[in-house]
Amino acid sequence: MQAMTIRGFRNRLIALRQGRNGTLLMGYLWLGMVAASVGYGAATGRLAAVSAAVTEGAGAAVTLCLGIAGAVCLWSAVLEVMRQSGLTEALSALLRPLLRRVYPLAFRDSVCAGALSANFSANLLGLGNAATPAGLLAARRMARGERATDELCRLVVMNTASVQLIPATVAAVRASLGAAAPFDILPCVWLTSLCSVCAGLLTARVLQRISR
Repeated sequence: MQAMTIRGFRNRLIALRQGRNGTLLMGYLWLGMVAASVGYGAATGRLAAVSAAVTEGAGAAVTLCLGIAGAVCLWSAVLEVMRQSGLTEALSALLRPLLRRVYPLAFRDSVCAGALSANFSANLLGLGNAATPAGLLAARRMARGERATDELCRLVVMNTASVQLIPATVAAVRASLGAAAPFDILPCVWLTSLCSVCAGLLTARVLQRISR
């Protein structure tokens, strides 16, 4: 039994090193944070406060989820109507000239070009569920075997720091916490996300030149 346990743990480490199991890495990160919190609480004599915070945090998380569920469902329905009405496709056509400059090699493949346009237009409208399949299709078409290309790295950057015209989830969280105007953050969201996209693309370009 001990040999099987050691072998299983070694296989998990190998999978982690090879990048095959992202959930394993997240599990280790969460376990480390919990262990550090408990250890610090025990070392400083505040273990009772840590236990109370865990209980209160779990209750607050459930309350928050129930509070934003209605708003998330409402805006998800609105965004789905926008998708079915053809707004996503129209926005995709408008984005093609800009994306062609960022991904010139990917646009040589018509399937990859369509997936890229659909991915970014869905992200702009806050349609995360619709953006993910298109992004995965584009990533598979852009990859070269097991090696990530420069344009694939830029795709990851753009999806991580994407600009959203309607940040429905953030607005729903603000509304559940009592904000009188949950969408008054739109200008700040647009500006900060645009800055993050520009900074990410600039960093990717600099690292691309350094690697060469």
